[in-house]
Order: sequence, then structure tokens, then C-alpha cells
Amino acid sequence: MAVQVGRLFWKFFLVFWLTVITAGLGVGAVVWLHKYAGQERDPYVAAGGPAAFITRTGATVLETAGVDALRTVLYEWREPFPLYVVDANGHELLDRAVEAPAVDAARRIAASADARRGARNVTLADGDSYLLFVPARAVRAPEPPPAAGPPPADDVPPGPPHRRPAPWLPIGAGLLASLAFSALLAWYMAKPIRHLRRAFEAAAAGNLDVRVQPLIGRRRDEIADLGREYDRMAGRLKELIDAQRRLFQDVSHELRSPLARLQAAVGLIRQGGGDTEAALERVEREAGRLDDLVGELLLLARLESGVPGAMDGDVDLIDLIDGIIEDARFEAEARGCHVQFQGGGPISVTGRADLLGRAIENVIRNAIRHTAPDTTVGVEVRSDAAANLLTLSVCDRGPGIAPEAREAMFEPFYRVPGSEHFRGYGLGLAIARRAVEAHGGSIRAGNRAGGGLRVDIHLPLTRSAVRD
Repeated sequence: MAVQVGRLFWKFFLVFWLTVITAGLGVGAVVWLHKYAGQERDPYVAAGGPAAFITRTGATVLETAGVDALRTVLYEWREPFPLYVVDANGHELLDRAVEAPAVDAARRIAASADARRGARNVTLADGDSYLLFVPARAVRAPEPPPAAGPPPADDVPPGPPHRRPAPWLPIGAGLLASLAFSALLAWYMAKPIRHLRRAFEAAAAGNLDVRVQPLIGRRRDEIADLGREYDRMAGRLKELIDAQRRLFQDVSHELRSPLARLQAAVGLIRQGGGDTEAALERVEREAGRLDDLVGELLLLARLESGVPGAMDGDVDLIDLIDGIIEDARFEAEARGCHVQFQGGGPISVTGRADLLGRAIENVIRNAIRHTAPDTTVGVEVRSDAAANLLTLSVCDRGPGIAPEAREAMFEPFYRVPGSEHFRGYGLGLAIARRAVEAHGGSIRAGNRAGGGLRVDIHLPLTRSAVRD
């Protein structure tokens, strides 16, 4: 597979490479200025830090160890560090030829006060004076006679002459190193962005199964975080699209049954057989069910797309629950059960009374439908001012629910197994969940001790309720 290099790679590459080259040139300029700025370049005598170090070291050896020791050092230094030592008679210690202008220039520089001068005068205790300097151009010394100094300790003949590398070698090595470094860094930055682009292209084509995280690997930077956020977004979009498809399927299934019964009733009326009044009642009843279903679907759609209208009203939750329980007791008594409420007020929450009332009513009516006969449905309200939280608990004595169905029971058209004989479409708890979440709260379900289901609704309190 051919490697594709995008425009972003070249932008990163050129910027990094130019940055490295500019930094290298800047460092080189600073070093050059530090060494040579303000110095007058002499054609005979070297100047700068290295030349000053060599002459200072040679002067120290001459003063502490004497002329013979310095001659030995000069023999060792003759190639890498050329240092000339001239006595008062103009004779060089290693018998190297020295031009008179070079000696005059060295004496002049040695007499200056520059700390980085490449020449020094040294006077020994016996009165002998020596001039030490580094020539501007290295001159290879001839092989000294045997008396000029001791032979090397290992008696190995000197090797080939030392050659200074050409200046273009370090420059070329620096350019190649900066080129490789910039290319690798640009590739490292651009590679995950290419993966993201392919993932977005797949998503635009309708494929939400592509994930970026396995391609990015173990990166721990902002681009990797972006890839993980894309994966989370794609997963959530896939869940929403799948839920929408299931909703369409469930709606079509729920609409098919009442429509079929309506068609049957209309057919009976047209045939003129049977009880026409009963057929009309059937038509009216099925039309009412369709109206209820469509109303709940519209409410669910509005809650999922965003609650219209203001959500900043103060709702007295105790008064709201009292009205709901008063109506629910009639349904409970018809099934031979009871509803008991515990809580005092006033307790206020911020939101819309119609949506909160619909959510609480759906939860309580669901508990009444599933609780066992001759049992009590408990409704309790607790407030925690420190946590700015209100908790509404609804408990029944029904069969409870399996742990794996605790989240599914709040999805549209979900029915607990064994509850098919109850009237309803499985939208009540789905509406309750979305209404509660629209108010910044949450709803959870779980089995209670001793049997039955417990549904907890958590809502934030208003500021005034917290102060009270």
C-alpha cells in the first residue's frame, strides 16, 4: 500500500526543519560572536578561547616543570594543538621555522591585556624569557632529533599526520540529522490526523463502526484525546440511530394492532351485520387509544429534542404530588391496593409542573399496576439541603425486575416480561426518564428488600428551598 503524505505533513516538516536550522545558525552565531567578536584578526597569530587556553597551559608547564618538560609537551601537541615557543634569540624549541613578522605580532599581542590573547611572555627564575603563541595557520613540525626530548613510552612510531575534517562535514551531518528529526516529528503529528480523517469519511458515508483509538495506539496527547472523543461520539450516534430505528419498528407494531381492529370494525359496519352500536364503540375506543399513543409519542419526541418553553419556574413538589396521589388512589382502590405518602413541605424545584407531574404520575401508576393485591405503594419525599438534592422514592410489592432490565425498562416500548396483559404502550417510564433528565435530575430503579420494585427520582432543589 502506498504511503500517503498530506499537506499537513509538509507544513509540520518544513516548520520543524526551518526551526532546527534557524536554531543551529543562531547558536553558531552566538558562539562565533562569543569567541571572535571585538577581536582583531591577526594574519600570523590565532586568537580566541582555544588559542588562549593552549598558550596558558603551555606557560603553566614552562613555569612549573621547565623547558625540557615543555619540549616534551610540544612534541605531543605538535599536530592537534600547535604551540610555538621562541626564546630571546628567536630560536624555536622544536627547531621549527618561524617568520619574523609572526614573532613581532606575537610579542605585540602578548603585551596586550586581552584575556583571550593567543600569545604570552614567560620569564623564568634564571632570567630566560620565552614567547609562547599559537600560529594562525598550523605548520607541521619536523621530526625532532633524539636529544630534543624523550621518545614515546611505548616506543611506537608516530602515525599518519592528523587531518582536520572539512567544514562541510559537520554542516552536512547537522542538516541530515535535522532533516530526519523533522520528518519523524511531522509524521508523528500528522499520522493520527489522517486516521481521524478516514474515520470522519466513513461516518459521512454512514459507517459508524470505524474507531480511531486502536489505530492511534498508546499515544497520550491532545490528538489522542480527540480520537477517543470521536469514538465516544460515534458510539453514541450509533446508539441513537439504532434506538431511532427500533422506535420506528415499535411504533409501526403498536399502530398496526389498533388500525387492524379499526378496519375490522369499519368492515362490520359496512356489511350491516352484527351490532352496529358495538362496532362504533370499538371504533371510538381504538381511535382513543391511537390518540393516546400519538400524544405520548409526540411528548417523547419533544423531550428528546429539547423541552420547549421556559424551565425556570418554581414548582411546589409536595402540592404537585398530593394532587397526583389523590387521583391515583381511585385506580389503586379498583385493584385492591393502597397508596401511602410520606413527606412534608414546602419543597420547591425549578422547572415545569406539567412535565414533572407527568413523570411522577407515570412512575406511581406503573407501581400501582404491578404491585400485588392488598398491598401498599409507598411514596416518600426526602430533601438534603447540604447536597442541594431532593429524592422521591416510589416502592411497590410487585415481582420486581431482573438486574439486566433496570436500564431497559426506561426505553420506549419496553415491557417487563409477564406484563403483557396490562394496558399501555411502554412509553410511561421512558417519558418519565427524559422529563426528569430535562430538569437536571436522574432516575434509577432497583429491587427493594422483601420483594418489589423501588424507583428513585433525584432532582436539584431551588436556591430558595435550600435557604429555607
